[in-house]
Formats: sequence, structure tokens, C-alpha cells
Amino acid sequence: MKHPILKGIAVFLGVAIGAGAVWLALANRNPDLNQASDQAPLAAADAKAQIERGAYLSRQGNCMACHTVRGGTPYAGGRAVPTPFGTVYAPNLTADKETGLGDWSRDDFWRAMHDGKSKDGSLLYPAFPYTSFTRISRPDVDAMFAYFRTIAPVRQKNIEPDLRFPYNQRWLLYGWRALYFKPGSYAADSKQSVAWNRGAYLAQGVGHCAACHSPRGELGGTSSGTELGGGVIPVLSWYAPPLNGDRDIGFGAWEQQHLTTLLATGVAPGRAVSGPMGEVVGSSLQYWNAADIDAMAQYLKSLPKQLTPPAEEQESVLPERQQEIMTTGAKLYENHCVACHQADGKGVRDVYPSLAGSPALNMAGGVNAIHLVLAGGFAPSTAGNPRPYGMPPFGQALNDNEVAMVLSYVRNAWGNAGNLISPVEVGKYRSKLGD
Repeated sequence: MKHPILKGIAVFLGVAIGAGAVWLALANRNPDLNQASDQAPLAAADAKAQIERGAYLSRQGNCMACHTVRGGTPYAGGRAVPTPFGTVYAPNLTADKETGLGDWSRDDFWRAMHDGKSKDGSLLYPAFPYTSFTRISRPDVDAMFAYFRTIAPVRQKNIEPDLRFPYNQRWLLYGWRALYFKPGSYAADSKQSVAWNRGAYLAQGVGHCAACHSPRGELGGTSSGTELGGGVIPVLSWYAPPLNGDRDIGFGAWEQQHLTTLLATGVAPGRAVSGPMGEVVGSSLQYWNAADIDAMAQYLKSLPKQLTPPAEEQESVLPERQQEIMTTGAKLYENHCVACHQADGKGVRDVYPSLAGSPALNMAGGVNAIHLVLAGGFAPSTAGNPRPYGMPPFGQALNDNEVAMVLSYVRNAWGNAGNLISPVEVGKYRSKLGD
């Protein structure tokens, strides 16, 4: 997001394009609630089962991660969610009547999840991933609401968004929604298995995988056909790789069992998750039941490779300079990395991940590798991997030039074929470590 003025102009252009839809949106302030919930009270056993299902679904959606301040009361809200347009704050989901969901009805909650509208009809900012949650079924949404209503009330006032002009003009969301959002539901594919459809429903809906793993434009929206094609997570500047069957940087070359293990435990033979994905596994995926994890793995592995824009051309490097980079990088690797990742780059099975053939090192751009070398990283602690090994930070031990050289080396050793990393790139991400 390099040009704020251009972004502002783009917003207004988006509004102009969507102006024809504004009156429709205004006229639809009380939309069809889809399976409207005028149901009789559930029997005690059914109500208990519904609440338990809602608790499980809230884990699947990783709701607590956003709606809880670090060290605060679960689901009481207040956590800052930085965006390229400013900061929004997750609201209170406890049963408090004044500041939480205590005065909401099932229909109010459905409208928020399915239509992206608050109890008073105002439009919600899409930092809340209703663009994915719109696919969650009405019974599942009702179950989540039933669970949230059991959470002890916490009186914690919600914080208003702190967005720059013109993004703080909520009415502009009518234009954004005309471009990027249409309420919908999951449509099962009759040509696929029950398990595949279950995995698709979870990945597209409550799992909201596309929120991170899709490219976003200047206005923060995703385009049809690019979902799960990989993209840089705004502000955090981690690259969320494609979730598809691409054999190079997707899951095409994986055994499905290894993908299932990675999702459930955070580690698989030669692989480990870290950064934002580590949080997702640690706070959400490890609690999914085995059937759901396997179903989602089956779905993701089946997705076709998507066409991606060509990588930016790299400035040519003289052969002598490239040889110098590789020689110096090899020495740095021997001094700082070989004890864990081994001389052949294959690491130690079930302990240290392999660098040879690593998709993270072969993909265009090296942002994730830069993050890990500078700040270190740990796989999450899970039931299947309770004592994860981690990588210490080298940001204090190595300067930008050294980090660039050792990364350029590992991205081009042992058959890897990544582009070279420049000290300027390293410096850009080093400056963000304290943000």
C-alpha cells in the first residue's frame, strides 16, 4: 500500500461503481434471514448438544484468538487488529447485555455472520471475515450463538475503530461490498465425496482460510478465482502460501497423511509451521476432530494449481558476485546453521525441518525466511508435538548483509532454486520487528 492518495481515490471509484447497489443495500436493511430462527425452545439434552457443538465451532473459527486481549478475559474483546487502513478492535462476545451479545437475538447474530451487519443494521468492517462466514449454515451459526450466550458476562466497552480518512467513513462500505461481497452459502458438489464436501465447507466457511491465503488488492478485497492462491498477510508481512495441489509450493507432492499431521500437530516429516500459521494450529486446528482435519486435507490437496502473476524480475548479478555470495553464505551456514539443519540441508527427522527442497525457500520472495532468521520461530505446542523444537533469533548476531547471504545460499543449495535476497529486503523487515 505505497500510495495512500491513490488508495483514497480507488475507494471513491469503488463507491462510484457500487453506487447503483447502494439503494438496494439500503432497501435490504432487514434481509431474508434464511431459515429464520422462530424455533421452539430445545429440550435440555438437545440444548446441551447445541452448546457443545457451538463451542467446537468457535474453536474451528479461532474466535478466541481475535476476541481476547493477551492476558485478558476470554472473548471479552478489545484486541487490536491492525490493517493497512488503520486499526479495528475485536468486540466483546460474552453474554453482557450492555457491551456483549447478551441483548442480541439469534437473528441478530445470524445477520452479523451471514450478512456482515451489526445488530443496529450498520455495516461491519471486513477485518471480521464475514466474507467467509457467510457460508456457514444457519444451524451452525445458531450453535455458535448458543455457546457464546453461556459465557459469563464481562462488562468491557467496545473500542471504536481508529481508521484514517476516508476509510473511517463507514458508508463507503456499501461500495466495497458491491465489489467484493455477496451473502451466500456453501453449495455441495455432488461429484465429490461427503468427506471432500465437508472439507470444502470448513475451509471456505468457519476455517476462513482465504482470509490469509488469498491475494488482496489495494482496497483489501479478494477477487473471484484467486481464493487460496497465496498472498502476503497485510501489516504482518508474512506470506501465506497457496493451499492447493501445486507440486512446487502447494501440497501436490505431499502424502495426504503428512498434510493431515501438519494441520493437527504443526509438524510433519521435514516440515514445521511457524509465525501466524503456528498460532492457528496452536489455538484452533489442533482441537479439530480427526475426521474434520482429514476432510480438509483431502479438499486442499485436490485443488488445482492457479495461475499466478510472474515474479518481479531480479536484478542480474555478475557470476563473480554470485559466487562470492554463495561462498560467504556457505561459511555463515556452517557457523550458525549446520548443527541443526545438517550439512546436506535435510535437518533431523521429527526435530529440525529440512531446508533441501523446502517450498518456503523455493517460492518467489523470501519474506518468511527473513522473518525466521531475524526473529526466530517455534512450532506450536500441541498434543501431537508437546515439546516443539524452535529456531533461535539471529537478528542480533548477523547484520543485514550476512542474513541476505546465508539466505541466498540456502535458497540455492541442495537443488533449491530461489532468488537471491538483498540486504535492503532484510533491512525492510528488520525495521518492522518492533512494530
